[in-house]
Amino acid sequence: MKAYTRRDFVRISAACTGSLLLVPGCRSKRGRWFFFTDEEALQMGAIVECLIPTDDFPGAKEADVINFMDKQLVGYYRRHQNTYRVGLTRFNESCMQRYGKNFNELDEEKKNIFLKLLEENKLDGESWKEFSSAEFFNLVLDHTMQGFYGSPRHGGNKDYISYRMLQLDYPLIIGRNKY
Repeated sequence: MKAYTRRDFVRISAACTGSLLLVPGCRSKRGRWFFFTDEEALQMGAIVECLIPTDDFPGAKEADVINFMDKQLVGYYRRHQNTYRVGLTRFNESCMQRYGKNFNELDEEKKNIFLKLLEENKLDGESWKEFSSAEFFNLVLDHTMQGFYGSPRHGGNKDYISYRMLQLDYPLIIGRNKY
């Protein structure tokens, strides 16, 4: 058995630590998301920004609602993964069919008209066979509201944006943490 000097130990430890820092970069092609692809996250950002837009206060996009959805879809909302995958594909197909552009490329008026059609289940085509466009819209709306108004510890409501908007004190959330 070889005896290592302190200098060898420090050199080996530094090399191991440095190699561990490279591992997250090799994780996947998804970027910073756990569930969404970068394209899906961009599309979801445009959707949630229409649902809770920025006005005098930051909107859903600034509140990091997409982060909330992304984290929940690999955790508690795992059962909705297929609905989001299929729904976002159908959403994009319907938008391309109607306007010839992706949703995030549309102007605000067309985005709102398209979301209204989605909500009222009035989109043409065979795309929405597995579930209605209204079901997808309501699921996204529910998750947007939960991410915007819920506790920041779940990934949304960054910097307590909705609490500040409603002029609420930051509530003490008693849960798993022991005080």
